[in-house]
Amino acid sequence: MARLTRTTAVALCATAVVVLSGCSSAVEIAPTPLADGEVCREVASAWPATVGNHERREVSDASAGAAYGDPAIIARCGLPALGPTTKDCIEVDGMGWVASPLSDGTRFTTFGRDPAIEVLVPKDYAPEPLLLPAFTAAAELLPQNSLACR
Repeated sequence: MARLTRTTAVALCATAVVVLSGCSSAVEIAPTPLADGEVCREVASAWPATVGNHERREVSDASAGAAYGDPAIIARCGLPALGPTTKDCIEVDGMGWVASPLSDGTRFTTFGRDPAIEVLVPKDYAPEPLLLPAFTAAAELLPQNSLACR
């Protein structure tokens, strides 16, 4: 029977800590180009506590955005404002959103706001636009520009 020396025990404990810390449940969110601006800091404090019946999750960088549910619905502030577009633009609770289909869901970007908010909704939550009202209060903090859904 092998004996565990103090040095071996310390090494095993250090390895276990590294392995366990690598199993974080935080959702990785990449920051947007304008995420560190004052407006997005205000938006970050206005992200909803829940989206639908999905609780807010821990994220890798709180200044980058917010996440809800599993698979994660991801919201980010600080994208450049959209210009005129031929893509579908929908109004939800008076807020304009441009919908862009993705292979695994839909990207919604505020329209007529500068900077913009992006909400990524996995297809598991179809119909995806039903989740957008949760983000209206945060989106209303963004300055309006001259564009609107028509």
